[in-house]
Amino acid sequence: MWATAVGVARVRALETERGNALFRDPLAQAFATAGGLWPSSPPLPDDEAARPRRLAVSFSIVIRTKFLDDLLEQASASGIRQVVLLGAGMDSRAFRIDWPEGTRLFEVDTAESLDFKASVLRKERAVARCERITVAVDLREDWPGALAAAGHDPAVPTVWIAEGLLIYLPEDAVELLLGRISAQSATGSRMGLTLGPRGVIKRFGADAAPGSAASLWASEMPDDPVGWLAGHGWDAAGHTLRERAAAYGRPISTPPQPEERPGGLISAVRR
Repeated sequence: MWATAVGVARVRALETERGNALFRDPLAQAFATAGGLWPSSPPLPDDEAARPRRLAVSFSIVIRTKFLDDLLEQASASGIRQVVLLGAGMDSRAFRIDWPEGTRLFEVDTAESLDFKASVLRKERAVARCERITVAVDLREDWPGALAAAGHDPAVPTVWIAEGLLIYLPEDAVELLLGRISAQSATGSRMGLTLGPRGVIKRFGADAAPGSAASLWASEMPDDPVGWLAGHGWDAAGHTLRERAAAYGRPISTPPQPEERPGGLISAVRR
């Protein structure tokens, strides 16, 4: 899965180069280069059928990154000083966001992913802008225990981020993950989630190349994500990629899909 995270870094590097970039990620190119995905050769002629999928996925990565950046800044402004990135991958928010003093940011991922990331960070001599704590554990294991051992305090509010993660988990694993997050969340905690839009697996995943990111997609958002989260004790708001893209000045020109509905991008507050 860390290779998928390097692919996300490539998208963020391309966005960073734009004059009107929605965010700047100065480490993204280093992650992509180290992963052997930058620069890349042009797609082969017989790969053109996959181009719409690549463009759609890349666009969604850019919009969700901006959405979650805003959510984290709002959580910090509200006084939250404890951040957990689940499946952190090549996320560089510890290094590129101006965090308030006293912020502790936990990056939870596999040892393989974190070791690769650490090698790049050492080479780049990157310095975190907060207290950054890595937690090497597979999310299929007892990650709450590992997080607690690393110093996470469930008695104070936390802002949780699960970006580009839940779509790779089967529904029962998504339920387990959310239950564990909820059990570690004090009242006032916040959460940012990205969920696979309804129909995305049928449109893009069914004919995806074996081993590609889309071929690994396993679940989509529930019919009523706000109600689903309410059942877990969260007051949530759901947004479509189209809605957020328009708000950020990147409107989508193609017509809406029949299955399109709010909920692909989630912000939530723990009751």
